[in-house]
Amino acid sequence: MSCDFSMNPFTMVFITLLVLVLQSLSTFGDEQLLVRDYYKETCPMVEEIVRYNLQFAVLKNPRMAASLLRLHFHDCFVMGCDASVLLDSYGGMVSEKQAGPNVNSLRGFEVIDRIKYQLEEACPLIVSCADILAIAARDAVAVRGGPGWEVYLGRKDSLKASFDGANQFIPAPNSSLETLIANFKQHGLDIGDLVALSGSHTMGKARCLSFRQQIHDESAEEHYDKYKRYTPFRRILRSICPKTGKDNRLAPLDFETPARFDNHYFLNILEGRGLLGSDNVLVTEDHEGEIRKQVWAYAAHQELFFASFVNSMIKMGNINVLYGNEGEVRKNCRFVNT
Repeated sequence: MSCDFSMNPFTMVFITLLVLVLQSLSTFGDEQLLVRDYYKETCPMVEEIVRYNLQFAVLKNPRMAASLLRLHFHDCFVMGCDASVLLDSYGGMVSEKQAGPNVNSLRGFEVIDRIKYQLEEACPLIVSCADILAIAARDAVAVRGGPGWEVYLGRKDSLKASFDGANQFIPAPNSSLETLIANFKQHGLDIGDLVALSGSHTMGKARCLSFRQQIHDESAEEHYDKYKRYTPFRRILRSICPKTGKDNRLAPLDFETPARFDNHYFLNILEGRGLLGSDNVLVTEDHEGEIRKQVWAYAAHQELFFASFVNSMIKMGNINVLYGNEGEVRKNCRFVNT
């Protein structure tokens, strides 16, 4: 099946969503405490240092863009955007890196270490690790063809990690739609944010362990086979990821443009070619049809998706942020200051 939007049948949906996005963009930030140009006087080179290191890292390993974006997600969904995900285990504290969703999965820590080292050379104990993650996530999207945006800054770093929180609050790749909606709601994010932020799966790769259940689930096969569009895709994935073993084999989240940030993710899930179960449920479990309308609109209008994604990223970046004496600026992102 191919999606033909030449007749633009979703103009009304597009206009409605665009109005909502613009309204939220115009009002967002009135009450939040993070600010633009937070380091203008104290560390004016911060964004240039982050951008240079990120571009170098992505040039060396294109997959790193998706990894750094994911690192920001996994940080914000556990205690908030406080760089707790970067802490190593120390004393009686178990690192979030060891939690089920993160172990042998999260990447990019060395890139953040390199950025932090250079920032400490330029402006010691000024730029938080949490802010570095937020800027790096923005630049990771932009360097792969996605939108850019002003990153609101001023976060402080947490003094602890939450191993239990990482196991509890990070969405699983086989989550149901109901579970995803509830999970995002816990963090102050709505269904619109869920759909827009899911679009980050337009780049990067996932381990076999993350999509095995999806491709070997016979009930899913029955659903998609009636449209005659899922079986070839499933065969490819089964050749990569058999029922047992090969846990760390990788498959692109978007087989069409895996290294580019675009709206192909939404085209994929409309055609039953989302890699993860949590991708496809946006369409298959949306009984009211409202989410499907949003997916169609993003598939038809990349600019609308970009605008919504930016708005939701800024919103996510404000989750339970630490200010002032609530946290610290770490000298080393892996350890609290002693």
